[in-house]
Amino acid sequence: MATIESQDGSQEHLRALSAAGFLKEGHAAAVRKCPYTGFIFGGDKLYDRLTCFFAFQTMRNELNKLVQQVPSGPSQTAFALEMDGFYRMELRHDFSLFTRYLSERAKGTKLNWKEVHSPGPEQIKSYKDLPKPADDINEFINKLAVLKLNGGLGTTMGCVGPKRYPPGHGDLFEALANSGTLDDLIEQGKEYLFVSNVDNLGATVDLGILHHMASSQSEFIMELTDKTKADIKGGTLIDYNGSVRLLEIAQVPPEHVDDFKSVKKFRYFNTNNLWISLKAIKRVVDNNELAMEIIVNNKTADNGEKVIQLETAVGAAIKHFNGAHGVNVPRSRFLPVKSTSDLFLITSDLYKLNHGELTMNPKRIFNNVPLIKLGDHFKKVAHFQARFQGPPHILELDHLTVTGDITFGHDVVLQGTVIIVANHGERIDIPSGSILNDKVVSGNLRILDH
Repeated sequence: MATIESQDGSQEHLRALSAAGFLKEGHAAAVRKCPYTGFIFGGDKLYDRLTCFFAFQTMRNELNKLVQQVPSGPSQTAFALEMDGFYRMELRHDFSLFTRYLSERAKGTKLNWKEVHSPGPEQIKSYKDLPKPADDINEFINKLAVLKLNGGLGTTMGCVGPKRYPPGHGDLFEALANSGTLDDLIEQGKEYLFVSNVDNLGATVDLGILHHMASSQSEFIMELTDKTKADIKGGTLIDYNGSVRLLEIAQVPPEHVDDFKSVKKFRYFNTNNLWISLKAIKRVVDNNELAMEIIVNNKTADNGEKVIQLETAVGAAIKHFNGAHGVNVPRSRFLPVKSTSDLFLITSDLYKLNHGELTMNPKRIFNNVPLIKLGDHFKKVAHFQARFQGPPHILELDHLTVTGDITFGHDVVLQGTVIIVANHGERIDIPSGSILNDKVVSGNLRILDH
């Protein structure tokens, strides 16, 4: 071990550093002084290790303060266990999120883009080629559990309900195990888990995929759908060193972002509809096999301070499961409602609700959905609802752009390309029963009832 002396000769921090794995044999090079403690030490990488250690200590102290704010009892114990997952190295390594981040940063761990390839045919199956469910499909339904991830729940629309867990949904497996839910489900005879975002209204139980999972004995299936211009930033499935992996845009080196967005190289994106074997989840958790990639998001706090958000994605666990692969599903399996533009579509006559499943109206000539761009006056749910007396009819609509102070009456029909712009200080009221076909409307327009 390197020779290190503190100003007061204390060995306490040295023992802590050694126990934490920050001091290794063979450190004996340039002498430096640590600005945190005044330690004098030698070693090419020891300074970085020491800096990481104190970042680790600071994180632990701040999280302990949060724990103390929770009333003592079972709630505090559960919360403390969750907070421990950010930094305690003696826990399962994939859940010591902050510690792993420090370690990977010190090592300079990076994605090798030369090993990133489009997935092969054996790694992505076509939904239309899946065999039809067998007669005994009800037996498998009884073995299925459904889990919904709460996601952002309308954050951009002004909704103030529960929000997404900042470290991401990659802790799903730990949460299932720590809560006892995983063992409870297995004891109940459940074998399969269908996971999806709660705001994806297209994510219903699909008997064809369930049957495929059972018959293929795959432990993990990810539903993917074809990319559009709106999806180029979405995570995609790749072949990395011969194994299937999930790749998010935040993990891509800046010089390769255009490659990542390419529809030619990566045709599909992850819907986050996942089918996972419960017994396999128990195996990989108990055997400490999970090591999902850390996604680093650079953000700015409300006070202007630069911060980073560390998270993991549940889909990134795909590389740890046997027989894991993707299934290219129809777009109807992905109907997220994250903005009022999405809400406009699903509340219109474009969709019908059949037995709890949203399906496109058969009267729609085209299979694609219209492109909708609603301005800031429609951004919040309350404002959106106040500006429509009733849902418009859009079966023949291709593109709609609405900007400014605009309201719609009931039974308005929109066809082709419609652009409505009210400049600052102007207002446009679209009368009830209006038919707008390939129209541009601007200026002031108000028709008063009498």
